[in-house]
Amino acid sequence: MNTSNSAADKILEVKSLNLSFGGLKALDDLDFQVMGRELLAIIGPNGAGKTSLLNCINGFYRPQSGTIQFHGKAIHPLQPHTIAKLGVSRTFQNIELYTGLNVLENLMAARHIHMKRGAFLGSIFFGPARREEIRHREVVEDIIDFLELEPVRKQVVGTLSYGVRKRVELGRALAMDPRLLLLDEPMAGMNLEEKEDMARFILDVAELRKIPMIIVEHDMDVIMDIADRAVVLDFGSKIAEGSPAEVVENSRVIQAYLGEEDEFETSSQ
Repeated sequence: MNTSNSAADKILEVKSLNLSFGGLKALDDLDFQVMGRELLAIIGPNGAGKTSLLNCINGFYRPQSGTIQFHGKAIHPLQPHTIAKLGVSRTFQNIELYTGLNVLENLMAARHIHMKRGAFLGSIFFGPARREEIRHREVVEDIIDFLELEPVRKQVVGTLSYGVRKRVELGRALAMDPRLLLLDEPMAGMNLEEKEDMARFILDVAELRKIPMIIVEHDMDVIMDIADRAVVLDFGSKIAEGSPAEVVENSRVIQAYLGEEDEFETSSQ
């Protein structure tokens, strides 16, 4: 885990963010920052606004007020594809892959936002178009090796196990060359072995690829093991912020999780 951030390393800054759906307040005057090479956890009970926050950051939702700045640039008014080109990539709580394509094809599809050749040059596939294809293929092959997907690289994604598909989705997010990675419950539905594998890969992304991340996750054992800091939401409001060890001892956090004790059980208890 990274512990050497400074004010100069600010990656993302969220200020006074408000999001409502009719009379429902999803995010309420929310403020937080992500620092360089930091793995920030967003935690909270079901319905706390965690996924809504990620949807605001990558442009799926448009907040009614407040600002989101990425490397000093306001991104909250931008469209999702523009934000993706700036370097914000994400995985989804429900797997969003092309299930009829193989692993290699899914990862290559994520390189589309970086491809500069037009449809005509791409269709005849020689000269500059072929050289560009090779460059993107090299990036994807590196990710396949990094995530240990070589044995399944040519398998159709729909035939893979759930845990492997989650890993493919992480690979697709990495294939977009992110400067910030948003992970929405990357371990939901996994068994213990699959969770351990995914936690290892996430730490490798942080330590070897040096990509800052925001992770939404319910498993507090995982958060305690991998996160640098945690922001706790309840009904769209921030009720605590600090190291994972600090927030699990916070009285407001404990109160918010009453009735959901399993989510805050850790191996140390």
